Amino acid sequence: MTRHWPRTWGSAFLLACLGSPGAAGQESEYLREAEALASTPQVVRVFEVIEQLEPRTRQDLVTLTEIPAPPFGEEERGLAFADLLREAGADSVYVDEVGNVLALRRGRPGTRTVVLGAHLDTVFPEGTDVTVRQRGDTLFAPGIGDDTRGLVVVLTALRAMERASIRTEADLLFVGTVGEEGLGDLRGMKHLFREGGPQIDAWIEIDGGGMSSVVNQGLGSNRFRITFRGPGGHSWGAFGLGNPAHALGLGIAHFQEAADSMTRSGATTSYNVGRIGGGTSVNSIPFEAWMEVDMRSESPESLERISDALAEAMRRALEEANQIRRHGPPLTLEIDPIGSRPSGEVEVSVPLVQRAMAATRVMGESPELRRSSTNSNVPIALGVPAVTLGRGGIGGGSHSPGEWWINQEGFRAIQRTLLVLLVEAGLDERTTSDS
Repeated sequence: MTRHWPRTWGSAFLLACLGSPGAAGQESEYLREAEALASTPQVVRVFEVIEQLEPRTRQDLVTLTEIPAPPFGEEERGLAFADLLREAGADSVYVDEVGNVLALRRGRPGTRTVVLGAHLDTVFPEGTDVTVRQRGDTLFAPGIGDDTRGLVVVLTALRAMERASIRTEADLLFVGTVGEEGLGDLRGMKHLFREGGPQIDAWIEIDGGGMSSVVNQGLGSNRFRITFRGPGGHSWGAFGLGNPAHALGLGIAHFQEAADSMTRSGATTSYNVGRIGGGTSVNSIPFEAWMEVDMRSESPESLERISDALAEAMRRALEEANQIRRHGPPLTLEIDPIGSRPSGEVEVSVPLVQRAMAATRVMGESPELRRSSTNSNVPIALGVPAVTLGRGGIGGGSHSPGEWWINQEGFRAIQRTLLVLLVEAGLDERTTSDS
C-alpha cells in the first residue's frame, strides 16, 4: 500500500519543522515524541487500517448525514451514532440527560480521561431535505461537513483502534454532543462540564476544515433578544401611541454609534443584528418589535463592555420613544440573554497544544494556531486543555443548503486526529497488533 504519511524523520527535518534552531527545546521534544509514536508497529498498523476503512467511513458519513439533526432535534441522529459506536467496539455507550452520546473505551484504571468529540446538531430546521447527492467526486447535502464529517472522524478513530488492537493508558471517551450550533448555546458541553459531570482531563474536538489548523483559543460571544412592547393599534386611528418598531430603530442607531467606536481598536470584537421581527400588517402599529443580536470578542472584558453598550442603547431608545408618544401607556423593554460562549485560550506551552502541533508536522503539514468558536470554548474557559482539529478533505457552503465535501485524502485527517489522541492518552505498552 502506498503511504501518504511520513514514517521516519531526520534531524534536518526536525529543525526545518521548527523554523529556526532557537525554536528547538520544548517543541522538538514533542515532535520527537510524536514521530517515535508514529513509527511504532502498532501505529503503522492502525494508520493502514484507517485507509482500509475508507469505504465504511464513506458509508457512515452518508448514513448519518441523511438523519436530520435540527437545532434541539438531535435525538434520532444521536441514537444512530450510539448504535454505530457500539458496533465499532466501545466498552460501553450511553446517552446522557440532555442527549449527548458517550462511548467509553477503557485504559488503565486510575489514570486520566481523554475525549475525542464532535457535535451532532446542524443549523438546518426540521423538514430540510438532507439527502446526499453525488456529482463526480463531490458529495452534496446540508450538514455533510459541519459537523457530520466530524462525527465520522470520531467513529472511524474508534473503529480503527479496535481493529488494530490499540489500547491506551488513559480512558477514552468518544462523544457526540448536542447544542453546538446557534441557540443551542453549547448546552451539551455545558452539561458535560457541570459540577459533578464526568471526569475529563483533555478534550479534542473535530470541527472546521483542513489539516493544519489547531484551535487553542476560544472566541467568546454573547447573544441577546431585544423586545419592545406596547398596546398596538391602527396606524391612523391610534396614531400617537408608542411604536415598538420605531423604538427598535432608535435602539439600533444608538447601538451602532457606540459599537462602531468600540470595535475600531483594542481586542478584535464584532457585533451583528441578525434577525428582526414584529408587527401584523403595514397599517397597524405593532404591539411588539424584536431583534436578535450577536457579539463576539477575543477578550472577555471587551465582550462585556459591548454587551453593556447594547443594554444602554436600548434603555436610551426606550426613554426617547416614550418621551415622544402622544397618548397611551408607555412602551416596555425586555433584554433576554439567549446565548453565551466563554472566551479563553490554552497556552501554547500546554502539552496538548504542543502534541497537536507536533502531530500536524509529522503528517507533513505546518500547524496554524487559531481562534474560533467551537465546543472547545467551554473546557478552555474552565482551564481544561482542549483543541479543535479539522475534519480533513475539502469542502464548502457550510451552513447553506448547498454544502459540499470532497474526500481528498480525508483519511489523513483521521490519522492526524488519532495520532494526537494516542500521544495525549499514552499508548499502552502491553498493546499488541497481530492482525
